[in-house]
Amino acid sequence: MAKATIINGTPTPGSRLTAVISLAEELLVKEGFEVQHVNVGELPPEDLIHTKFESEAIVKANALVAGADAVIVASPVYQASYTGVLKTFLDLIPQKGLTGKIILPLFIGGSLAHLLSIDYALKPVLSALGARHILGGVYTVDSQVARTDKGGFEIAEELKDRLGDNIKELAEETRRRIASAEAR
Repeated sequence: MAKATIINGTPTPGSRLTAVISLAEELLVKEGFEVQHVNVGELPPEDLIHTKFESEAIVKANALVAGADAVIVASPVYQASYTGVLKTFLDLIPQKGLTGKIILPLFIGGSLAHLLSIDYALKPVLSALGARHILGGVYTVDSQVARTDKGGFEIAEELKDRLGDNIKELAEETRRRIASAEAR
């Protein structure tokens, strides 16, 4: 069974991004993936800030990334980039820690003004970590994930479709990579 790790870079539990991540996980499970999570906002702040590579929490988080065939890197957009807490975690991933993995960026922002933040802010860092197969990514705006009166979220159909297409691409590429590795 293929494995995916979702790196959730939001420092805010219950944000709109968590609804999008939940949908991504649901779609991955339908594609036959085992899904694991690294919730960066829940990692010990001292370990992140002081770059404690040997910290038990960081070692466990990096093991989830290392054991994955595919990685989704999800973040809200703040100041035209991903969150600082996500950056501190990415700094703790080993230098070639994303080598051989299929990567899907997943960003949410207040407007389309930061649409290119995936390409200009995140992708160079992922490349520096060894990622060579980074999918185009899904950028959504807050208005596509509406809060409901009951405390949940309603995701726009257009976003569901785009995310579904991207998860299918991630699944196909991951299966292709696994089959290629097994054929060697």
